[in-house]
Amino acid sequence: MKYRELGSTGLLVSEIGLGCEGFAENECRDTGRFLDEAQRLGVNYIDLYTPNPQVRASVGEALKGRREKFILQSHLCSVWKDGQYKRSRKIEEVKEGMRQMLSLLQTDYIDVGMIHYVDSIKDWEEIVQGPVLAYARELKEKGIIRHIGLSSHNPQVALEAVKSGDIEVLMFSVNPCYDLQPASEDVEELWAEKNYQGHLVNMDPQRQELYEVCQRLGVGVTVMKAFGGGDLLNETLSPAGKALTVFQCLHYALTRPAVATVLSGARSVEQLQASAAYEEASEEEKDYAAAFASFPKISWEGHCMYCSHCAPCPKKIDVASVTKFLNLARAQGEIPETVREHYEVLPHHAGECIECGACETRCPFGVPIMENMRQAREIFGK
Repeated sequence: MKYRELGSTGLLVSEIGLGCEGFAENECRDTGRFLDEAQRLGVNYIDLYTPNPQVRASVGEALKGRREKFILQSHLCSVWKDGQYKRSRKIEEVKEGMRQMLSLLQTDYIDVGMIHYVDSIKDWEEIVQGPVLAYARELKEKGIIRHIGLSSHNPQVALEAVKSGDIEVLMFSVNPCYDLQPASEDVEELWAEKNYQGHLVNMDPQRQELYEVCQRLGVGVTVMKAFGGGDLLNETLSPAGKALTVFQCLHYALTRPAVATVLSGARSVEQLQASAAYEEASEEEKDYAAAFASFPKISWEGHCMYCSHCAPCPKKIDVASVTKFLNLARAQGEIPETVREHYEVLPHHAGECIECGACETRCPFGVPIMENMRQAREIFGK
């Protein structure tokens, strides 16, 4: 298992994380098996969005004696009321939900406390101006939560949140179909068939900006919906009109700026194993570029997907990394110091490009790579 820094939190997290969907299966009797297998595989990051007390209690039992082996992302404002899940902004419900969470999980701290499911600007403003964010700050000051996070499907809201400086971790829906969709306060729009009727071209600019801003500000992204609820793995259901593999979906998410871990919504131990097998997969198995280029309903013409099909460069330039840093600088309108530092340590720079054009002949998306190298040379000075 490979590990990545979760933004600026100082946490090292496994590239493959574990969602909690499978914990509720079989009346929670398999939760221990999930954690056993996660530990064996090196999966150390768990998301626990559900407030279901039976699930939380089963996780608490499974964590006994090994709490420090896992980094736990659990959600504020996700509460259990009248026997069912509810999203709440009522501070007393939120506080009671937090007390129940800690008790059932048999722990005195949560590594990442997620402000749960914020998909509208109005909701975010109420969180900022009301007691919820203040409560999250209080919990952090006391060490009850180590880092403040937020979950969202809306790039507009997520951008506002990460720019506020309060959010250290963003849980966001990332996959090659959702990334084409503009911001919406209705999460159902991401699945709506009508939004995929035409021929869609290129990533939504606000989503691209979100990933780049997170990278610049040191906000770590934890990915949900990498498989689109499984739809992307099924040719009949996929909005793209063609099925992708588990490895392709994971690789797409993990090559976005700021992404640290992809949460596998495994409903069985076998599904978790299938996701973790990504670490042993060949580059050919992970490669999504050819599949994307053949989508009948979608194209990314001229848009760098960081797929590295442009390699190898005769001057050994890491073209995908240079392009990523160039895009980060473009998005900011200046060169953030962290971006400059990362560019400086590349073993070869854009200024070494001899404009042989070999990279452009291999690019599946028609990216003007030589022009990008010229611009990178001008911006970074080498």
